[in-house]
Amino acid sequence: MPRIETITLKQLRALRAVSDNGSIAQAAEMLSLTPPAVHTQLRSLENNLNCTLVTRSGAAGAHLTAEGRAVLEAERVIETALQSCVEKLRALGSGQSGVVVLGVVSTGKYFAPALVADIQRQFPMIEVILKVGNRDFIISALQSRAIELAIMGRPPRNPAVTADPVGEHPHVIIAPPDHPLAGRERVTAEDLMNETFIAREQGSGTRILMTRYLDRIGDGQLYRLIEMGSNETIKQAVMAGLGIAMISQHTVTDELRAGRLVALKGDTLPILRQWYLLHREDQEMTPTIATVRGYIMKQHGRFLPRL
Repeated sequence: MPRIETITLKQLRALRAVSDNGSIAQAAEMLSLTPPAVHTQLRSLENNLNCTLVTRSGAAGAHLTAEGRAVLEAERVIETALQSCVEKLRALGSGQSGVVVLGVVSTGKYFAPALVADIQRQFPMIEVILKVGNRDFIISALQSRAIELAIMGRPPRNPAVTADPVGEHPHVIIAPPDHPLAGRERVTAEDLMNETFIAREQGSGTRILMTRYLDRIGDGQLYRLIEMGSNETIKQAVMAGLGIAMISQHTVTDELRAGRLVALKGDTLPILRQWYLLHREDQEMTPTIATVRGYIMKQHGRFLPRL
Protein backbone atom coordinates (compact mmCIF):
# COMPACT_ATOMS: atom_id res chain seq x y z
CA MET A 1 0.00 0.00 0.00
CA PRO A 2 1.40 3.50 -0.84
CA ARG A 3 3.13 5.27 2.04
CA ILE A 4 2.61 8.93 1.21
CA GLU A 5 4.07 10.17 4.50
CA THR A 6 7.52 8.83 3.54
CA ILE A 7 7.73 10.65 0.19
CA THR A 8 10.37 13.41 0.16
CA LEU A 9 11.03 16.42 -2.03
CA LYS A 10 14.39 14.89 -3.00
CA GLN A 11 12.61 11.85 -4.40
CA LEU A 12 10.17 13.96 -6.41
CA ARG A 13 12.94 16.20 -7.74
CA ALA A 14 14.90 13.17 -8.85
CA LEU A 15 11.86 12.08 -10.85
CA ARG A 16 11.56 15.57 -12.35
CA ALA A 17 15.25 15.56 -13.32
CA VAL A 18 14.92 12.20 -15.08
CA SER A 19 11.88 13.44 -16.98
CA ASP A 20 13.64 16.64 -18.03
CA ASN A 21 16.93 14.99 -19.02
CA GLY A 22 15.91 11.54 -20.28
CA SER A 23 18.54 9.60 -18.37
CA ILE A 24 19.65 8.94 -14.83
CA ALA A 25 23.23 10.00 -15.60
CA GLN A 26 22.18 13.42 -16.90
CA ALA A 27 19.68 13.83 -14.09
CA ALA A 28 22.48 13.16 -11.61
CA GLU A 29 24.65 15.80 -13.26
CA MET A 30 21.85 18.39 -13.08
CA LEU A 31 21.24 17.63 -9.38
CA SER A 32 24.98 17.49 -8.53
CA LEU A 33 24.55 13.89 -7.38
CA THR A 34 25.96 10.54 -8.45
CA PRO A 35 23.87 8.25 -10.67
CA PRO A 36 23.57 5.68 -7.85
CA ALA A 37 22.20 8.39 -5.55
CA VAL A 38 19.52 9.33 -8.09
CA HIS A 39 18.77 5.65 -8.62
CA THR A 40 18.31 5.24 -4.85
CA GLN A 41 15.90 8.20 -4.70
CA LEU A 42 13.83 6.77 -7.54
CA ARG A 43 13.80 3.29 -6.03
CA SER A 44 12.64 4.72 -2.67
CA LEU A 45 9.88 6.69 -4.39
CA GLU A 46 8.69 3.61 -6.26
CA ASN A 47 8.70 1.57 -3.06
CA ASN A 48 6.76 4.30 -1.26
CA LEU A 49 4.11 4.37 -4.00
CA ASN A 50 4.21 0.64 -4.73
CA CYS A 51 4.49 1.09 -8.50
CA THR A 52 7.02 1.47 -11.31
CA LEU A 53 7.64 5.09 -12.23
CA VAL A 54 10.62 4.88 -14.58
CA THR A 55 11.61 2.36 -17.24
CA ARG A 56 15.37 2.06 -17.70
CA SER A 57 16.82 1.05 -21.02
CA GLY A 58 20.58 1.27 -20.64
CA ALA A 59 22.27 3.66 -23.02
CA ALA A 60 18.88 4.65 -24.44
CA GLY A 61 18.12 6.41 -21.18
CA ALA A 62 15.10 6.34 -18.87
CA HIS A 63 11.47 7.17 -19.48
CA LEU A 64 8.52 7.79 -17.19
CA THR A 65 5.65 5.32 -17.10
CA ALA A 66 2.02 6.46 -16.98
CA GLU A 67 2.27 6.24 -13.19
CA GLY A 68 5.45 8.29 -13.29
CA ARG A 69 3.76 11.00 -15.32
CA ALA A 70 0.88 11.09 -12.84
CA VAL A 71 3.32 11.57 -9.95
CA LEU A 72 5.11 14.25 -11.96
CA GLU A 73 1.86 16.25 -12.16
CA ALA A 74 1.65 16.13 -8.36
CA GLU A 75 5.27 17.29 -8.17
CA ARG A 76 4.41 20.32 -10.33
CA VAL A 77 1.55 21.25 -8.00
CA ILE A 78 3.78 20.89 -4.93
CA GLU A 79 6.57 22.94 -6.49
CA THR A 80 4.13 25.69 -7.48
CA ALA A 81 2.64 25.74 -3.99
CA LEU A 82 6.09 26.00 -2.42
CA GLN A 83 7.11 28.81 -4.77
CA SER A 84 3.91 30.67 -3.94
CA CYS A 85 4.63 30.17 -0.25
CA VAL A 86 8.13 31.58 -0.66
CA GLU A 87 6.74 34.64 -2.43
CA LYS A 88 4.19 35.17 0.33
CA LEU A 89 6.90 34.85 2.99
CA ARG A 90 9.04 37.35 1.11
CA ALA A 91 6.09 39.76 0.90
CA LEU A 92 5.32 39.31 4.59
CA GLY A 93 8.93 39.93 5.50
CA SER A 94 9.04 43.13 3.47
CA GLY A 95 5.69 44.38 4.78
CA GLN A 96 3.98 44.07 1.39
CA SER A 97 1.53 41.36 2.44
CA GLY A 98 -0.60 40.43 5.43
CA VAL A 99 -3.52 41.68 7.48
CA VAL A 100 -3.78 44.83 9.61
CA VAL A 101 -6.78 45.68 11.81
CA LEU A 102 -7.39 49.44 11.93
CA GLY A 103 -9.74 50.90 14.53
CA VAL A 104 -11.30 54.34 14.01
CA VAL A 105 -13.60 56.34 16.27
CA SER A 106 -17.10 56.96 14.92
CA THR A 107 -16.26 60.42 13.58
CA GLY A 108 -13.59 58.82 11.42
CA LYS A 109 -16.14 56.90 9.36
CA TYR A 110 -16.37 59.99 7.14
CA PHE A 111 -12.81 59.51 5.89
CA ALA A 112 -11.58 56.07 7.00
CA PRO A 113 -13.19 53.98 4.21
CA ALA A 114 -11.53 56.11 1.53
CA LEU A 115 -8.21 55.87 3.38
CA VAL A 116 -8.47 52.07 3.57
CA ALA A 117 -9.33 51.87 -0.13
CA ASP A 118 -6.29 54.01 -0.94
CA ILE A 119 -4.01 51.80 1.17
CA GLN A 120 -5.26 48.67 -0.59
CA ARG A 121 -4.72 50.27 -4.01
CA GLN A 122 -1.13 51.01 -3.01
CA PHE A 123 -0.57 47.60 -1.39
CA PRO A 124 -2.89 45.05 -3.07
CA MET A 125 -1.57 42.16 -0.99
CA ILE A 126 -2.30 43.87 2.33
CA GLU A 127 -5.80 43.44 3.74
CA VAL A 128 -6.89 46.26 6.05
CA ILE A 129 -9.82 45.35 8.30
CA LEU A 130 -11.66 48.47 9.48
CA LYS A 131 -13.42 48.58 12.85
CA VAL A 132 -15.47 51.67 13.79
CA GLY A 133 -16.88 52.56 17.21
CA ASN A 134 -16.98 55.28 19.82
CA ARG A 135 -13.99 56.21 21.95
CA ASP A 136 -14.72 53.62 24.65
CA PHE A 137 -15.04 50.89 22.01
CA ILE A 138 -11.69 51.74 20.41
CA ILE A 139 -9.89 51.93 23.76
CA SER A 140 -11.37 48.56 24.75
CA ALA A 141 -10.24 47.10 21.43
CA LEU A 142 -6.71 48.40 22.02
CA GLN A 143 -6.70 46.91 25.51
CA SER A 144 -7.81 43.49 24.24
CA ARG A 145 -5.45 43.67 21.23
CA ALA A 146 -8.42 43.33 18.88
CA ILE A 147 -6.94 46.13 16.76
CA GLU A 148 -3.34 46.92 15.84
CA LEU A 149 -3.57 50.56 14.78
CA ALA A 150 -6.12 53.19 15.76
CA ILE A 151 -7.06 56.68 14.61
CA MET A 152 -8.66 58.82 17.30
CA GLY A 153 -8.38 62.10 19.13
CA ARG A 154 -6.96 62.35 22.66
CA PRO A 155 -4.83 59.22 23.29
CA PRO A 156 -5.86 57.02 26.24
CA ARG A 157 -3.79 56.54 29.36
CA ASN A 158 -4.36 52.80 29.32
CA PRO A 159 -3.04 50.95 27.43
CA ALA A 160 0.26 52.75 26.89
CA VAL A 161 0.48 53.75 23.24
CA THR A 162 2.69 55.60 20.81
CA ALA A 163 0.61 58.46 19.41
CA ASP A 164 1.65 60.38 16.31
CA PRO A 165 -0.37 63.36 15.04
CA VAL A 166 -1.68 62.86 11.51
CA GLY A 167 -3.73 66.02 10.96
CA GLU A 168 -5.84 68.77 12.48
CA HIS A 169 -9.26 67.91 13.83
CA PRO A 170 -11.40 71.05 14.16
CA HIS A 171 -14.64 70.97 16.15
CA VAL A 172 -17.40 73.46 15.41
CA ILE A 173 -20.74 74.40 16.88
CA ILE A 174 -23.38 74.02 14.21
CA ALA A 175 -26.78 75.61 13.82
CA PRO A 176 -29.39 75.84 11.05
CA PRO A 177 -28.81 78.79 8.68
CA ASP A 178 -31.92 80.64 9.98
CA HIS A 179 -30.86 80.39 13.64
CA PRO A 180 -30.64 83.75 15.52
CA LEU A 181 -26.95 83.16 16.27
CA ALA A 182 -26.06 82.17 12.71
CA GLY A 183 -25.40 85.69 11.43
CA ARG A 184 -23.41 86.98 14.36
CA GLU A 185 -19.75 87.85 14.05
CA ARG A 186 -19.13 86.55 17.53
CA VAL A 187 -21.26 84.45 19.87
CA THR A 188 -20.70 84.78 23.60
CA ALA A 189 -20.68 82.22 26.38
CA GLU A 190 -24.04 83.57 27.54
CA ASP A 191 -25.48 83.08 24.04
CA LEU A 192 -24.39 79.45 24.02
CA MET A 193 -25.47 78.60 27.55
CA ASN A 194 -29.03 79.69 26.72
CA GLU A 195 -29.25 77.15 23.89
CA THR A 196 -30.25 73.49 23.85
CA PHE A 197 -27.32 71.25 22.90
CA ILE A 198 -27.72 68.00 21.02
CA ALA A 199 -24.96 65.60 21.97
CA ARG A 200 -23.61 62.13 21.39
CA GLU A 201 -23.84 59.34 23.97
CA GLN A 202 -21.64 59.03 27.04
CA GLY A 203 -18.23 57.63 26.03
CA SER A 204 -18.04 59.63 22.82
CA GLY A 205 -14.91 61.75 22.43
CA THR A 206 -16.99 64.62 21.02
CA ARG A 207 -19.32 64.44 24.04
CA ILE A 208 -16.33 64.65 26.39
CA LEU A 209 -14.93 67.67 24.51
CA MET A 210 -18.32 69.43 24.47
CA THR A 211 -18.87 68.87 28.20
CA ARG A 212 -15.45 70.26 29.10
CA TYR A 213 -15.92 73.24 26.81
CA LEU A 214 -19.36 74.20 28.18
CA ASP A 215 -18.26 73.63 31.79
CA ARG A 216 -15.34 75.99 31.17
CA ILE A 217 -17.16 78.83 29.39
CA GLY A 218 -20.25 78.51 31.58
CA ASP A 219 -18.30 78.23 34.82
CA GLY A 220 -20.30 75.17 35.81
CA GLN A 221 -23.68 76.59 34.75
CA LEU A 222 -26.31 74.01 33.81
CA TYR A 223 -27.41 73.73 30.20
CA ARG A 224 -30.12 71.88 28.32
CA LEU A 225 -29.04 68.72 26.55
CA ILE A 226 -30.66 66.18 24.25
CA GLU A 227 -28.73 62.96 23.69
CA MET A 228 -28.68 61.22 20.32
CA GLY A 229 -26.78 58.17 19.18
CA SER A 230 -25.12 59.18 15.91
CA ASN A 231 -23.64 62.16 14.10
CA GLU A 232 -26.15 61.76 11.28
CA THR A 233 -29.08 62.00 13.70
CA ILE A 234 -27.51 65.04 15.36
CA LYS A 235 -27.13 66.80 12.01
CA GLN A 236 -30.74 66.14 11.10
CA ALA A 237 -31.91 67.31 14.52
CA VAL A 238 -29.97 70.58 14.19
CA MET A 239 -31.36 71.19 10.70
CA ALA A 240 -34.84 70.55 12.07
CA GLY A 241 -34.34 73.25 14.72
CA LEU A 242 -34.18 71.06 17.84
CA GLY A 243 -30.98 72.73 19.05
CA ILE A 244 -27.34 73.35 18.26
CA ALA A 245 -24.45 70.92 18.55
CA MET A 246 -20.71 70.67 18.90
CA ILE A 247 -19.45 68.29 16.26
CA SER A 248 -16.35 67.38 14.30
CA GLN A 249 -16.06 69.62 11.25
CA HIS A 250 -15.10 66.51 9.29
CA THR A 251 -18.62 65.14 9.76
CA VAL A 252 -20.40 68.22 8.39
CA THR A 253 -18.15 69.34 5.53
CA ASP A 254 -20.80 68.71 2.88
CA GLU A 255 -23.59 70.38 4.87
CA LEU A 256 -21.48 73.47 5.61
CA ARG A 257 -20.38 73.74 2.00
CA ALA A 258 -23.98 73.46 0.78
CA GLY A 259 -25.31 75.93 3.37
CA ARG A 260 -27.63 73.45 5.04
CA LEU A 261 -25.79 74.14 8.30
CA VAL A 262 -23.59 76.98 9.53
CA ALA A 263 -20.67 77.03 11.97
CA LEU A 264 -21.07 79.62 14.70
CA LYS A 265 -18.26 82.15 15.15
CA GLY A 266 -16.56 82.88 18.44
CA ASP A 267 -13.25 83.74 20.07
CA THR A 268 -12.64 80.10 20.96
CA LEU A 269 -14.26 78.55 17.89
CA PRO A 270 -13.50 76.36 16.11
CA ILE A 271 -11.78 74.20 18.72
CA LEU A 272 -8.66 72.75 17.14
CA ARG A 273 -7.62 69.26 18.14
CA GLN A 274 -5.46 66.63 16.48
CA TRP A 275 -6.08 63.24 15.00
CA TYR A 276 -3.55 60.68 16.24
CA LEU A 277 -2.40 57.36 14.86
CA LEU A 278 -1.99 54.96 17.79
CA HIS A 279 -0.13 51.71 18.31
CA ARG A 280 0.35 49.83 21.58
CA GLU A 281 3.86 50.29 22.96
CA ASP A 282 4.10 46.61 23.93
CA GLN A 283 2.73 45.22 20.67
CA GLU A 284 5.07 43.92 18.00
CA MET A 285 5.45 46.28 15.05
CA THR A 286 5.38 43.74 12.23
CA PRO A 287 6.65 44.76 8.78
CA THR A 288 3.06 44.85 7.51
CA ILE A 289 1.86 47.09 10.34
CA ALA A 290 4.89 49.31 9.78
CA THR A 291 4.03 49.62 6.08
CA VAL A 292 0.44 50.71 6.77
CA ARG A 293 1.50 53.03 9.58
CA GLY A 294 4.22 54.60 7.42
CA TYR A 295 1.83 55.18 4.55
CA ILE A 296 -0.75 56.90 6.77
CA MET A 297 1.92 59.13 8.31
CA LYS A 298 3.24 60.17 4.89
CA GLN A 299 -0.21 61.45 3.93
CA HIS A 300 0.11 64.33 6.45
CA GLY A 301 -3.68 64.40 6.80
CA ARG A 302 -4.45 64.67 3.07
CA PHE A 303 -7.18 62.05 3.56
CA LEU A 304 -9.12 64.32 5.94
CA PRO A 305 -12.21 66.19 4.62
CA ARG A 306 -11.71 69.89 4.01
CA LEU A 307 -14.06 72.81 3.38
